[in-house]
Parts: sequence; C-alpha cells; structure tokens
Amino acid sequence: MNFDLFADYAPPAAPDSPASAAPPTESAASAAQPHPALSDTAALLQLCERWVSRGWLRDLDLALVRFFERESQHAPPLLLLGAALASHQLGRGHVCLDLAATLEAPDFALSLPPEGDDLNDPPPLPSHVLATLTLSEWQAALNHPTLISDGPGNTPLVVSHSGNTSKLYLRRYWQFEQTLHQEIANRVNADSSLNSSADSPLLKSALDTLFPASDSLDWQKNACALAARSPFAIITGGPGTGKTTTVVRLLTLLQTLQLAQPNAHPLRIRLAAPTGKAAARLNESIAGQVNDLTISELASLLAEHSAASSSSAIDIPTEVTTLHRLLGARADTRHFRHNAANPLALDVLVVDEASMVDIEMMTALLSALPASAKLVLLGDKDQLASVEAGAVLGDLCRRADAAHYTPATAQWLAELTDHPLPEALIDPNGQPLDQAITMLRVSHRFNAHSGIGQLAQAINQPLSDELSEREKHQAVHGVLNNGYADLHHLVLKPDAQNEDSALERLVITGSPERFPNAGEGRINHKGEPIAPPTGYRYYLNTLARERPDTALAFEENSEVYDAWAKQVLNAYSRFQLLCALRKGPWGVEGLNLRIAKTLRSENLLFGNDHTLEKGWFEGRPVLVTQNDYGLKLMNGDIGITMAVPDPRTPGRSLLRVAFPTSDAENPIHWVLPSRLHAVETVFAMTVHKSQGSEFQHTALLLPQTPNPILTRELVYTGITRARDWLTVLEAKRGILNDAVTREVMRVSG
Repeated sequence: MNFDLFADYAPPAAPDSPASAAPPTESAASAAQPHPALSDTAALLQLCERWVSRGWLRDLDLALVRFFERESQHAPPLLLLGAALASHQLGRGHVCLDLAATLEAPDFALSLPPEGDDLNDPPPLPSHVLATLTLSEWQAALNHPTLISDGPGNTPLVVSHSGNTSKLYLRRYWQFEQTLHQEIANRVNADSSLNSSADSPLLKSALDTLFPASDSLDWQKNACALAARSPFAIITGGPGTGKTTTVVRLLTLLQTLQLAQPNAHPLRIRLAAPTGKAAARLNESIAGQVNDLTISELASLLAEHSAASSSSAIDIPTEVTTLHRLLGARADTRHFRHNAANPLALDVLVVDEASMVDIEMMTALLSALPASAKLVLLGDKDQLASVEAGAVLGDLCRRADAAHYTPATAQWLAELTDHPLPEALIDPNGQPLDQAITMLRVSHRFNAHSGIGQLAQAINQPLSDELSEREKHQAVHGVLNNGYADLHHLVLKPDAQNEDSALERLVITGSPERFPNAGEGRINHKGEPIAPPTGYRYYLNTLARERPDTALAFEENSEVYDAWAKQVLNAYSRFQLLCALRKGPWGVEGLNLRIAKTLRSENLLFGNDHTLEKGWFEGRPVLVTQNDYGLKLMNGDIGITMAVPDPRTPGRSLLRVAFPTSDAENPIHWVLPSRLHAVETVFAMTVHKSQGSEFQHTALLLPQTPNPILTRELVYTGITRARDWLTVLEAKRGILNDAVTREVMRVSG
C-alpha cells in the first residue's frame, strides 16, 4: 500500500526463482523472436491451458481470461496475459501484478517450480514467453475501455502507474487498498490534541503506576503512551517481547483515563484474533495478566484525579472472539452483518496476531469501526503474512525498525516516561503513521543464552550492503554450532531403506540425548524448571496411563473424562513437527502417514495403513481447517481422538474427539468424528497453520529441494513457535542457507 504516510519506499526486485535458470525447451535462436502468445489470442489461450495442465496456473485464472476474451471484443493478448498473471498472483498472496518486477523475474510470477514439479519437459516458461517484451509495450497494451481503467469506474481491471512501473489489479483489490489507505490515513492524521486525556497529569501517574521504575527505556511503557493518544496504534515485536502484557496495561490505562472524565461510562472494549486458536491463546494470556494488575492502586489514583467520584470499576475484558464472529459473518457470502452502515458497538478494539489478517478482512474491519473508536493491532511484523492476499501488518511496519519518531514525539515520550529515545530513532521527517507504531525490542523469553532467540535474530536480518549472503549463512550456522542448550541442528542421512532413523527417533522421543545434559537442569526466565524435550510418545503414553476406569460411565462422569482429555491435550502440546510443504514425502500428506506408521511400530497407535491414512483411530490428532460455527470450532483448532465407554454396549468403546475450550466450567468440547468434515491429521503441520501457536518442543523440517515457499519469513515463523526446545532438520544440507536468504515479497500498491 503506497501510503503518503510512508517515506519513499522502493520494493526490492523479485529474486530469480530456482526455475529462472532452467533451460528453455525452444532454441536460443527462437527465443529472440516474440512469442506468438504476446500477439495472438488463440496462442495465448493454448499457452495458458498448458500452464494449467502442469499446475503452474489455476483453472480460475484461465476461466477469467476466457471470460474477458468472450465478453470484450479485440482485447489485446498482452492485456489478457496480465489479467491471468494478476489473478494468479492473488492466489499467492499478492494484491496486484507489478509489471516491471514481472519482466525482471518472469518465472517468479508463477512461483516456479510448484510443489512436486521437477520442471522436466516443461511448457514454455514465462521467462521465455516474456523475453522480448518491454515495459512500454506491455503498458501500451493495457488500453481497453471495457476492461481496464486507471482508477474510479466499473471496469474489472485497474492499472496504477507510479515511478518506473505499473501495477495491474483486479478492481475489488484496488478498492480494498484505496479504502484501507483512506481509513488509516484519517486515523493517523487525526488531531491528537483533541484527546485531552493524552496530555493529562493522570496519564503520567497511571503509566508510572503500571510500569515500575526502570534504569532503562521501557518500550512497553512507550507503546502504552503512544497508543493512548492515537485512534490507531500498532504494537509489534518478536516472541516474548511482551505484546500481551503491554496491551493489558494499555487497556487498564485507557479505562482509567476514561473514568476520570466527568459523567463518563466505562469504555466498551472488544478483543479479537483472526483464528479460534489465536483467540483462545489470547484469552488465556489476558486472563492471567489481568489477575496480576495493580487495579487497587489505579483506583486510588483515579479517585485523586477525578473531578467526580466514579462508581464504575476499572474493568478489563478477557473474552476474545474471532474476527469473523465479531463482524458477523454471513453464511456462504463474503459479507458481514457489521459494516459502514451498521458499525460495531465499541470504543476500543484490539486485534492480536494481526500479521495473519489479509487485506480484505482488514478493510472490512476498518469499514465497520465507528469513527470515534480506537483500533490497536498486535503482531510480529516479521512473521509470515496471511495465506490470503495482502501483507497489511508488514506493509504498515516497513519503517518500524528505525522508528522515525519526530522530535516532538520524542520529547513528549521523554517527558512522560523519564527516558529519552536513542538519537538514531528520531527523524525530523517522520510520517504520521510512524508516530502510531511501537516496536517492542527486548525479549523477556529469550535472553543471550537462548539459541532459539539468537537464531531468530540471525535469520531475521535482511540482506544489505552490510550483510552479504555468505555473512548471513555464517551468522546462522554460528548460532547452530554454538552448543546452545535449547537448540539442535540435524541434517538427515537416509539409510539404505530410504528411511531416516533420526527422524523416527525424534517424533517418538523428541531425541533429548541430542541436547546438552539430555535436556535436564534448565530453568526458564521465571526461575521455573523446564521439562526435557519430548516427542509424540509422551502424549500417547499419557493417554493410555491416565485413562479413567472404564467402569465409569462417560456422560455421568464428565469431570473425570474432561480432566483426562486436558492432560492429553497438554501433553500433545509438548511437541510439534512443522514443515513447509503440503505435498510429497516432505510435506504434510507424506509425513503424517509416515509418522503414524512409525508410532504404530512402537505399539503407540493401532490400525491398518488405510485407517492410519484416511480413517479414525484413538490418539489421532486433528486440525480443523474450516470454521464450523455449528460445532463452535474454528480454523486452527486442534483436538485429540479418544476412546470412551459406549453407554449402550458395556465393554465396548466409541471414539470422541476432545477439543479444549476457554470455558472453565466446560473445559472440553467432545465431538463425534462423523460430524467433523473439515479436519486433517496433524502429526505434521505446515508453518502457515502453526501461526498463533507455540509448542514446548518444536521441530522444523525443511525438504530436500529448494522451493519458492522456503523463505526467511517461513523459517523465522517456524522457529519462533518453539518455547523451550528447537530442533532444525534439513532433509538435504544447504536448504536452510537457501531459505534464509530468500524473502517473501508480497506485491501491493
């Protein structure tokens, strides 16, 4: 999003994908001639069909081209090709097609090679098709009054010209960008002087009460101060930097400032997250944080500063909902009950895991917010963006590392917090958006002795003139080889049977012997002992060992069975294998069956191959892949299949799937397997699906061959799912090096 609020930003050129070096099937001599698809519609359609048959293009992309060709007379083939690629880019998370970047790295436009394609006997590659095309020729072809315009109107395509490139949009996504730009601009450009409480004596007193005196700058305190004065705020930071702690104190601060106003009512505060899993985690975290607050001290402070005594308590909500529920999702449509015409009834909205929110959802959210409401986004800007189109949080936080606070903002913060900002973070040309963003810079979970934290730091460094690929590889492997107590790196070496015993041992036991002292004797940042690393045997043994007496009827002894299920679910969260791909032997599909067979060989699971691959069996962990409001299950929820007594047939059992809930009175939601239609086995989980989760021991498995999906952001997201232990596995040496120097480049305006 090209906000005027940002300083000038030039997106990096797309890197050559692995396919760029693949030899074209036609001779070099023919490559000098324009490809027929650039000027002949029939040839273009034939080319697109070949790309679809190979899985390089989607059926949807081809259908769009056919529709345009059928409905619009004399549409230039280059325009149709642009439409196909723009549509395909949406499926890969890009909001638009950057023509100049596409010509610079044509094969990147199709994300070649796709999973499972070794590029043997390929159709013509985009790099061959576009070899002779110039930017000016492509721009000239984007001229058809029925199909395309450069802004307002009702054409299905929009082209935006800026600098040395042009960007091609499907209109709906161009409109999302325009709406999002305007909504955020309105909020960050709002006159903060209208918010009198942001400069009241109570603000400093409340901040000092919430944050103990410190000898150094407290970024959490700064975040609360900045968010208190702006109707739009972003708090970003890596794992363990205290985003949840900060937002709980922020909400307490806002409620205190509100109740100090004459005749004020408490703020209506709502908490939301993109997925049910993320919502449940935030719910648990906030509930724990609220219990630790010094509410009584703030109440006394409020009484001192309030013109009239307030009978309202400082109340902080702990219930978290999903964004779909908050907005009122309508079945089988993309529309919501709440929108600009029917806004949400709230004063403050906090959205956690904002990196997972795509551009369509963020636009719907901002459109449904009352103009007077405050929006606070929490998230890690360096994590993977949403699966759908757009990298909204990443775009908004492009300048967060250097802060760019104006001298006026810096002085205001120093007066409030008693600590000056570093000179390097002050910029006289700072933009309004910069003043609304705080980056938390101190990890309280990972210190200098944590290999997980050091590895995350090394991987997260972008390439620059000061950091070459070689230097980055050295930095990453310097951490991996440093003997950290919480980190192990392993390159798999398949034996003659093409099975790797190291991977099998890992998923069974967690391979504690690979860590110093077999994982014994460590304590966390709170001084609590850390349990040694485990594998899946731990939860399966817990399931068998803690099983209630089968003489106890299931429904009449729900508390007993709920307690059992909680133990098993907690045990399961001790270990998780993450991977990058879905297909193939190193993807979710191949690994889940392989792991199930491995566990069966240890008598930890039971069932034939067909049952383990496609059926239900006790111990099966399942991941919900679509929201099911009827069952109150959300995309990302994890449950464990467990055998309970059959009330109709003594001595027999039946399967139920246990899902955790946030309801203390009913902590487990038991579901019949037959009612679960959108679930998959989850011994192996993609890194994308793991967002919003954390596991005591995380194992990240990288495949044998390079793939465009293997990026710095994916590796960073995967390793930061680990709380106490991390195992990094490479199916082939060098894959990690390739991944950490490739960056996600979501294209937007």
